[in-house]
Amino acid sequence: MASDKIHVFNDLNFDTEVLASGVPVLVDFTATWCGPCKALSPIVDQIATELDGKVKVGKLDVDDSPLTAGKYGVRGVPTVMVFKNGQRAAQHVGLTTKQKLLALVEG
Repeated sequence: MASDKIHVFNDLNFDTEVLASGVPVLVDFTATWCGPCKALSPIVDQIATELDGKVKVGKLDVDDSPLTAGKYGVRGVPTVMVFKNGQRAAQHVGLTTKQKLLALVEG
């Protein structure tokens, strides 16, 4: 079950929702056809709920938003990036653990 704390990012809202955010933003670059993305999704949902108010968490479908995915060099999914003060602060490509994602956010 998806968390109601998950934002939906796309080519149109990425700059305002992510780059202009006053709090750190975790972006899960994903695709509907991607098995590892589906496995990562509940972990991202947990983080969104646990860090609500401290970190904005959202997903961007690379097929629906190819411009943003291309701008950040996303070549494989899932790719998770953390943005702080409008800049990419951390990145991980592939399926990972909740602990590693939390370390990205805190790092």
